[in-house]
Amino acid sequence: MLKVLKFGGSSMADASQYAKVKSIVEADPDRRVVVVSAAGKRYSGDHKLTDLLYLCHAHLQYGVSCDSIFQMIFDRYAAIRDTLQLKTDIEGEMKRLREQMDKGISQDELVSRGEYFSAMLMADYLGYDFVDASRWLQFNFDGSVNQKASYAALQQLMSPRGIVIPGFYGIMPDGKIKTFSRGGSDITGALAAAALDADVYENWTDVSGILMADPRIVENPRPIERVTYNELRELSYLGAQVLHELTIFPVREKNIPLNIRNTNCPEHPGTLILGSFDDNDDPAQEDFITGIAGRKDYSVITIAKHGMSSEVGAWRKILEVFEKHNLNVEYAPSGIDNISMVVTTASLTPCLYSILAELEKVMKPDTLKVIDNIAIVAAVGRKMAFRTGVSGKIFAKLGENGINVRTITQGPEELNIIVGVDNKDFSNAIRVLYNSFV
Repeated sequence: MLKVLKFGGSSMADASQYAKVKSIVEADPDRRVVVVSAAGKRYSGDHKLTDLLYLCHAHLQYGVSCDSIFQMIFDRYAAIRDTLQLKTDIEGEMKRLREQMDKGISQDELVSRGEYFSAMLMADYLGYDFVDASRWLQFNFDGSVNQKASYAALQQLMSPRGIVIPGFYGIMPDGKIKTFSRGGSDITGALAAAALDADVYENWTDVSGILMADPRIVENPRPIERVTYNELRELSYLGAQVLHELTIFPVREKNIPLNIRNTNCPEHPGTLILGSFDDNDDPAQEDFITGIAGRKDYSVITIAKHGMSSEVGAWRKILEVFEKHNLNVEYAPSGIDNISMVVTTASLTPCLYSILAELEKVMKPDTLKVIDNIAIVAAVGRKMAFRTGVSGKIFAKLGENGINVRTITQGPEELNIIVGVDNKDFSNAIRVLYNSFV
């Protein structure tokens, strides 16, 4: 069995966190591939090392000295090395980096050094081989990952005693370093797991799995024990703070289990993510809602016209107007002779009047109405399709608590029930659903 582990910035913040990582890795001999982020914050008000590296590059661009910032970066990594009594030549590595900076260095290469230094130190600490991400993770010129070449390269670099890989970056065909967007170390971990056909991909962070609701709204929400990739996608799209969206795809393609774990509470099983679960094997799992998420500040444009349901091409004409303005329609609840387009208010505002004018022209509606200050709240769960009356129960609970439902959307797969409520009712709607059904 092979397990690939990724540790986030909070898990790499200082020597005490490194010790936790080592304890986790050594607790299971199958944990032989470790992907790490740059050092994160040690406490509130502290700095992430990646942020400091971005700041260094900004100073270089404007000809301003970054010596004090660079010293902070050196001090953090030197302190980890010295506390753990490692042999890594941080002085030499930092000197070479400083020389590159003086000669000219790309932003991507500079900010990637946070992960690079973390991985060197962790490899030294664990006694694993250090494998630079630039030796295997290959990008195409369009910025996409060349999965075939990357997977083959990592398979060749795998070591029996284990490897440590820096996350967040790879190499372009011309030899230049390229980074992912922020949070990209999650993607590196998933790609490594897929490349090596891992049995499990463990993503270690500072929370015990994915929570069923936003803890800023619901007090001490329960972690989700098991969730499918489809449910995770729904929750992520609707604003839940989960994994970097692109993380899901490499492991999902191979149906590799993804386990979200807490470095500071390693005994907690966290959240297990798979393509599907046989819920009949787990009768204790009675909740039909997996998670609750949502976002505020939507607008709803409703087009009403007598006989529109029998007008061929009506949907196409409406959607072409939105497409022309590069505006994404997120939901489209409809009636017999009316269609509502739900879009983010921020994207609609600059082109509102142009869109209304064009809808008047192509549809000649009886009425055309815009409602702002709408929030979208969704209850997501794979078991809802097998429970009679779920929608009715949800609407009843919202109504009992004085929350007016403005829009309703539910697909035939019944993976989610999405309701639109007034912005002012957003937090209360999430609390009502959580307290009523969880």
